[in-house]
Amino acid sequence: MQLVESGLLKRQVSLADYTTWRVGGPAEWLAEPSNDEQLDALLQWAQDEDLPCRVIGAGSNLLIHDDGLSGLTLCLRKLQGSDLDADSGVVSAWAGEPIPTLARRAARAGLHGLEWAVGIPGTVGGAAVMNAGAQGGCTAERLVAVDVLSLDGDTCGARLRLEHNDLDFDYRHSRLQNGHHLVIRGHFQLEPGHDPTALTQRTSSNLSHRTGTQPYQWPSCGSVFRNPEPLKAGRLIEALGLKGQRIGDAQVSPMHANFIVNLGHATAEQISDLIELVQTTVTKHHGIHLHPEVKRLGFPEGTPL
Repeated sequence: MQLVESGLLKRQVSLADYTTWRVGGPAEWLAEPSNDEQLDALLQWAQDEDLPCRVIGAGSNLLIHDDGLSGLTLCLRKLQGSDLDADSGVVSAWAGEPIPTLARRAARAGLHGLEWAVGIPGTVGGAAVMNAGAQGGCTAERLVAVDVLSLDGDTCGARLRLEHNDLDFDYRHSRLQNGHHLVIRGHFQLEPGHDPTALTQRTSSNLSHRTGTQPYQWPSCGSVFRNPEPLKAGRLIEALGLKGQRIGDAQVSPMHANFIVNLGHATAEQISDLIELVQTTVTKHHGIHLHPEVKRLGFPEGTPL
């Protein structure tokens, strides 16, 4: 497969267009595979060229350094599609399938279990990796297995299935965050036999609640910090008067304190500095260290989290 000649493999592409924060420098190499054959060819190419390989989906929960990323960046947002069985509740979806799209489709089929996901700005693959959740629900409750490709040395490109018990799920955490596997497909078990109208109304209500309480009009990554249960990160930040705090065009949202928004020309460095400012302030006054949900790519090792 002629990867460069076909236009599948591109060089020096700005990653700001591939993240929901709209920041990030260029990828040395970028590809957006839309099928298995392309994905296999790209992984083989990176291995032959001895290049590091990083995977992104919808680009939410990602902060990419202003200098960009070396090696190959694989964006899986074109790897879409899903299969739903309304009788059994079994649902399978490709990694790039938007999780809100899957949630709405499941609701229309009378399948209960993903209504919380309608406002999540991510993909099936990203939801599995981060154990995404909202409004009392999370991915781990319904995900039964993932199909993955190995990204490790001699086994790079090998396919295997990881079952639920293999994934070490915890709050906003899974084993998949270690970077050794690339999720290509997720398998869910939902509850069949529910009223599609009621489920659709519930998903619409959940979306309305999120859009009414969160700053969807500005580029952001979604929630920046994990909640230090049983406390809420946003309330801790708001209590310290940090709503509206800015570094350059990076701002703690005046609408929801656990969001950092890009007012137009923010840089990854400004966002990173604002994250650290919030963490330092909360630790100083509350004695609590806030852990980001955000994954940083391209930052030097040892960058504070």
